[in-house]
Amino acid sequence: MLMSEAEARRKEWLWASLIILAMLAGMAAIQLAMGRVPICTCGTVKLWHGEVNSAENSQQLMDWYTLSHVIHGLLFYGATRVLFPRRGLPFRAVIATVIEVAWEIVENSPLIINRYREATIALGYTGDSVVNSVADVVAMLVGFALAARLPVWLSVVLGIAMELVALAVIRDNLTLNVLMLVWPLDSVRNWQAG
Repeated sequence: MLMSEAEARRKEWLWASLIILAMLAGMAAIQLAMGRVPICTCGTVKLWHGEVNSAENSQQLMDWYTLSHVIHGLLFYGATRVLFPRRGLPFRAVIATVIEVAWEIVENSPLIINRYREATIALGYTGDSVVNSVADVVAMLVGFALAARLPVWLSVVLGIAMELVALAVIRDNLTLNVLMLVWPLDSVRNWQAG
């Protein structure tokens, strides 16, 4: 008996969801083995923490840098659509998750944590809690899902708007974060410091 197209699509999404959940669990296990804290050392888990220069930044579920991860999802959707035009959305979501999970592991390695401390305004940065990393991957998937449903122009406008909001509120965003990691500029660091 042949499977209907709807059944095949459901099965593809089921497998993709299971793979994504396994990647999240694997990432969490790797980060715990690396010595990352499961939750904020303050002992609480909050939905939002808006103060960038605090010990709870990158420790709670969401913060201003969550916007960067939503933008990752917008970008990964576009990239996977170009690179894998004949593959379905579930496959492309798995590829996007592989990239985001890999980044979360690398981002929380001593090499990158020290780089943030040296090159950016994140002088006291100690890395993400595991719960924050998991939430960052979920934020990427939200951006990916938005891009899958929105017209391209609206995804672009949304990404730019998030960059401008973060820039206005915290003097940082994905663009500056990448710039300062790759090619730190004293002028940008001084401006970010206020």
